[in-house]
Amino acid sequence: MTRTLTAFAGDLWIATGDEEEVRATLHAMGTEAQSLLLFDDSTGRQVDIDLRGPVPQLPRGRGRPRLGVQAREVTLLPRHWDWLATQPGGASVTLRRLVEAARKDAGAKPSPRTAMDAAYHFLTVMAGDRAGYEEAIRALYAKDRAGFESASADWPRAIRDHGAALAEAAFG
Repeated sequence: MTRTLTAFAGDLWIATGDEEEVRATLHAMGTEAQSLLLFDDSTGRQVDIDLRGPVPQLPRGRGRPRLGVQAREVTLLPRHWDWLATQPGGASVTLRRLVEAARKDAGAKPSPRTAMDAAYHFLTVMAGDRAGYEEAIRALYAKDRAGFESASADWPRAIRDHGAALAEAAFG
């Protein structure tokens, strides 16, 4: 699952897109890109990315690729194990496929709490010292769209709009 990033230069929105798109935009900006703030839209947290381009892959050793696979115990009823045994690829492949499908479905629309937290993290960095910040955060967690819009009305448009977009699932 690719993450969506958004870049800001002060109060100005610069770019939004997947990591490769944003990297290309920032790389084209040259040294000016060093002063930008970059946010992961799923969490609202500030992130850093390597602008040097793709890192060459070292040759892999023998055996399975390093996927970070962890062996853990799963407790299922006998009927679940019976069904898994009939699936192509076996139990592990089927379980991974089911988990990825569930993650994709859940990732399509964030939960209200996840949206609130993402907007909070973003707004703390970008608007934490602005008039109306505390009122906007209280309205955000109260799911009060009108209160949020009123408290953030005097903010720069890019910050206000991106904060509202991150919070959209919270306002329902």
